[in-house]
Amino acid sequence: MATVSVRYIVHDVDEAIAFYTGELGFTEVMHPAPAFAMLALGDLRLVLSSPGAGPGGGQAMPDGTMPTPGGWNRFALEVDHLEDLVARLRGAGVRFRGGIIHGVGGNQAIAEDPSGNPIELFEPTRDEARL
Repeated sequence: MATVSVRYIVHDVDEAIAFYTGELGFTEVMHPAPAFAMLALGDLRLVLSSPGAGPGGGQAMPDGTMPTPGGWNRFALEVDHLEDLVARLRGAGVRFRGGIIHGVGGNQAIAEDPSGNPIELFEPTRDEARL
């Protein structure tokens, strides 16, 4: 069962489902409406909502502001063989925000889902940086 839930606003829920399940190994938990879905990967539940599509996480704020995809807040997925994964995803047309970043606890690359939401792919180089 998931212990962490993250909501992402996406332009197209079906496109996001295909990306997360096909490219990153998530499973679809439910998709009861065109504007909403829930996916899972280990302890992470990813909730997907389209902006402005009915009640729920994608609805407008009281002042009329619509939620939008993007930003820099993100979740991180621990991966093995980061360079190989980045090459495979680039080959599948996935956009990245730059190249691989070599940090003090590990290496990372920031991929974007089809709506432009960031996903950090993190390969630890120190045991204490592992999840």
